[in-house]
Amino acid sequence: MKKTTIIITLFLSFSVLFTTFAVAQDSEKGIPEPTFEFDGSIDTYFRASFSDDPVAPATSFADLNGFSLGMANFIIAYEGEKSGFVADVVFGPRGSDSVFGSKGNSSEMLNQLYLYYNITNKIKITMGNFNTFLGYEVISPVANFNYSTSYMFSYGPFSHTGVKVDFSISDKVSLMVGVFNQTDQTEANYDRYNAFGAQLGLYDQYINLLTGENYTQIDYTGGFDLVDSFFVGINATSATLFGDQGFLGIALYPQLTTSGSFAIGLRGEFFSETDGFGALANNGDTDNFSLTLTGSYSAGNFILKPEFRIDSASSEIFAISPSETADSLASFVIAAIYSF
Repeated sequence: MKKTTIIITLFLSFSVLFTTFAVAQDSEKGIPEPTFEFDGSIDTYFRASFSDDPVAPATSFADLNGFSLGMANFIIAYEGEKSGFVADVVFGPRGSDSVFGSKGNSSEMLNQLYLYYNITNKIKITMGNFNTFLGYEVISPVANFNYSTSYMFSYGPFSHTGVKVDFSISDKVSLMVGVFNQTDQTEANYDRYNAFGAQLGLYDQYINLLTGENYTQIDYTGGFDLVDSFFVGINATSATLFGDQGFLGIALYPQLTTSGSFAIGLRGEFFSETDGFGALANNGDTDNFSLTLTGSYSAGNFILKPEFRIDSASSEIFAISPSETADSLASFVIAAIYSF
């Protein structure tokens, strides 16, 4: 608790000093008109694996068999002169998995619920529940190129409940600092200790930090346009829990846009788990390499994504039949997404 108190005190002191400086530098540039928005998405998919039993990789979402449902996502947002709010509601299997840390029935549909206040045009303070700032991938299937998700995304945090302050230092430099409940605890701080988060943005490359009681994760997210039609995304992360237990990984996301309606992308991910941190190994170490090839065809608000994925592990972690396990798994997904 002493460590938590020091972190919160430093966070608040830094925020006050920076805010005082920025207010002195800020000037009014006109009052914008308030805006009200309602948008969201729905998605559904078919998934099969090339084995006797239709087993799925140990990652979040797109892990059900046959014709399956993703989620319905409805987002209400209001932005006024200085303040606003976002209410993000989810239904369906993907939605339920995204808020797994919610203990109360009233919160099991809330992907995000936060309000914010623009102290100046360069400083924004946000309080409530919001999706994580770590990682390349997100919960919404609209914002991800690949429909199935990576191990790094699945093992990392999904959301945070707390307060954060975003500083826009320049057009190319940004800083965020925040204090949160324990990761993925939506309604309240059940463990009686806090987590501290920070993000430094430099020319669209981001260094992220999340640390709390016996847990620290450092994450890099970025990417580069090699040419107008070819982009390569990058994500690398490392997390430790209780000493030696943890995980690390790196993934590349090359994406080629061939026309205004079609693009193709590959995710190559190496992921390593130590001391049975998650779903891959039981009290041991396991490495996994996966390749996911995804096509993306769009027509207006409709998106169709056929996807082929191969996972190859250092131990037999995939139950391919009632009596057999294997160290590799090939699977196929075709997803339909509609955004509005």
